[in-house]
Amino acid sequence: MFMIKGTELFVKALKEEGVDTLFAYPGGFITDLLDQLYGEKEIELILPRHEQALIHEADGYARSTGRVGVCLVTSGPGATNLVTGIATANYDSVPLVCFTGQVPTQVIGNDAFQEVDIVGITRGITKHSVMVTDRKDLGRIIKEAFYIARTGKPGPVLVDLPADIMKKLGDDTYPENVNIRSYKPNTQVHSGQIKRAVTLLGKAKRPLFLAGGGVNIAHAGKEFTKLIEITKIPVVTTIMGRGAIPTDHEYFVGNVGMHGCYAGNKAIEECDVLFSIGCRFNDRITGKISEFATKAKIIHVDIDTASISRNIKVDIPIVGDAKNAILSLLESDLSDLHDYTNWVQEIQKWDAKYPIDAPVEDFKGLTPQQILWQVNQAIKDKDTVIVTDVGQHQMWTTQNLHMDATKKLVTSGGLGTMGFGLPAAIGSKLGNPEKTVICITGDGGMQMNIQEMATAVAQELPIIILLVNNSYLGMVRQMQQLFYNKHYSATCLRYRKSCNYACREGKKACPPYSPDFVKLAESYDASGKRVWNQEELGVALQEAMQETKRPTIIECMIDSDFIVLPMVRSGNALSDMILDI
Repeated sequence: MFMIKGTELFVKALKEEGVDTLFAYPGGFITDLLDQLYGEKEIELILPRHEQALIHEADGYARSTGRVGVCLVTSGPGATNLVTGIATANYDSVPLVCFTGQVPTQVIGNDAFQEVDIVGITRGITKHSVMVTDRKDLGRIIKEAFYIARTGKPGPVLVDLPADIMKKLGDDTYPENVNIRSYKPNTQVHSGQIKRAVTLLGKAKRPLFLAGGGVNIAHAGKEFTKLIEITKIPVVTTIMGRGAIPTDHEYFVGNVGMHGCYAGNKAIEECDVLFSIGCRFNDRITGKISEFATKAKIIHVDIDTASISRNIKVDIPIVGDAKNAILSLLESDLSDLHDYTNWVQEIQKWDAKYPIDAPVEDFKGLTPQQILWQVNQAIKDKDTVIVTDVGQHQMWTTQNLHMDATKKLVTSGGLGTMGFGLPAAIGSKLGNPEKTVICITGDGGMQMNIQEMATAVAQELPIIILLVNNSYLGMVRQMQQLFYNKHYSATCLRYRKSCNYACREGKKACPPYSPDFVKLAESYDASGKRVWNQEELGVALQEAMQETKRPTIIECMIDSDFIVLPMVRSGNALSDMILDI
């Protein structure tokens, strides 16, 4: 046993945990840690341009690789700038370990320079949040942080590191095992509950599987697809569950919820057994709770006990990991299930009546569906990570993107965080250098973390950024159009002080858009292109895929009047779908 500084044990711990990428932004109270990392060959140190972007980059790295994302920031504003990203990861069950610098222990509580109680601030949005107050606990706390982040229901863990603790000498031992008496995550499912579920399925005439993000988090797509092919039961997904089964599979219906497809929402209404796996039934999926799946008995698999019957009362609860539940179902006797051919055909008729990708007739510009069609063609035979920001483009993507085992979708679902897209794409590319990474973003979300273009250029990352520009904060504008008498308050991104509220009337021309994204891309030493139709987009995508060391922004100009349909107004039943305007 040797005596080493806390900073040395910190670096040793990262290596022991297999950390190869650390997203860090410097500051006074982590300078000793950064000095310790200087010259390290096994850990790549990434310098983003803002701490919020930094944690989204760690998040994108984690979602796209399945490994724990790790970040390091200083105290005070460095730590508080992580809050949005921590909440984003917490909602979507992303394994992160966030290290924050802290003022020395002897001045904590004295309103010292850049002192904040980041443990208290983040307690409600982390899986675990802790300050190291004794050097002898440092190794154990870091070991526990990684264990807690990656096991059970994954999530973010914050470890606050006072500057004096990191300078102290102590034991060089890093624990090999974890034993937390109060934390014993259960991933195995109860065989009796599985038997009850199979028995209920055997009585069903119109069953439906609902796959949520838990299926993808458990990396259970292959097993889930096998289960569907054996049972021949149709499948709907949440946006976080998209890709759990190939989207061209004969039993895949589509997404459900606020912007779900007509056939999917209708199937929820008409099914007699709803078998949900890894979905917490949030309001964007259920609509009006009292009218959700009223004809169905509900089976719910979730790793989080607290998620079961919290929003929707279920008939058969099954606590456990999604993959383990699916494997248990595959091992069960499923021979008593009915023939669901008529039920599947009925769903297909609903889909044919109101298809999600209905073309816009006689339109000579660029439509959202055409953008996604070009993306699907460009990545058809490529291992690809598709990252979205949040807004209309996110919904169009999750409605129209073709998914199979070679595609990974990274998107902010639970919190809906604008500004997520570009940094998450950077993290995804750093974690998957051999894969094509495409970021689909809006003109609003892009500007929330646009400084990360500098990070992408500095890291020589050939990510492709499809910037869908409709000159508005489109999702809110859509609500204003449909429900607020077209009062476009604070949503026009072309607005200037000299404009007036009646700018849509008459022939007054809108001011030019600011910034010019093509020139802005070039100012960062990236490639910038602007396209007005799908032919230009197809060419631009192919050219962007030839880039090897710099990002490309492809600005896709679309009409501001395009809206995401179908739509269920918040608080309404899924049956109350707006299908056309």
